[in-house]
Amino acid sequence: MKIEEECGQESRHGGGGQRPLVIRMVEHEFQREVLEKLGRLEAKVEMLVGDGQPGRMKLAEDRLTTLERNDIKRSAYDRIVNAAITVVISAAIALHDHLGIK
Repeated sequence: MKIEEECGQESRHGGGGQRPLVIRMVEHEFQREVLEKLGRLEAKVEMLVGDGQPGRMKLAEDRLTTLERNDIKRSAYDRIVNAAITVVISAAIALHDHLGIK
C-alpha cells in the first residue's frame, strides 16, 4: 500500500513514486523526535551505568556492600553483648545466695 493511498490522495508528481512534500516533512519531524529521544535515553543509561567512571548504579552497589558488612559486624557484636549479659544474669541467679541477693 502506498502512502498516497493511505492519505486518500493521488500523487501530483506523476507515477515516479515520489511522496508528497507534506508526508516527507512529517517523516523528517518523526525521525528528529526519535533521534532526540534516543539521545536522551543514551544519556540516562550512561549516567546510570557510568562512562569510564563510576555511575550511579556502581556507587549504589558499593554503598550496599558497605552496609551489608556493617550489618554483619553489628550483628556479631550484638551476639557477643547478649551472650555476656546472659552469662552475668545466669551467674547472678546461680550465685544469688552466695552474693547476698534476695
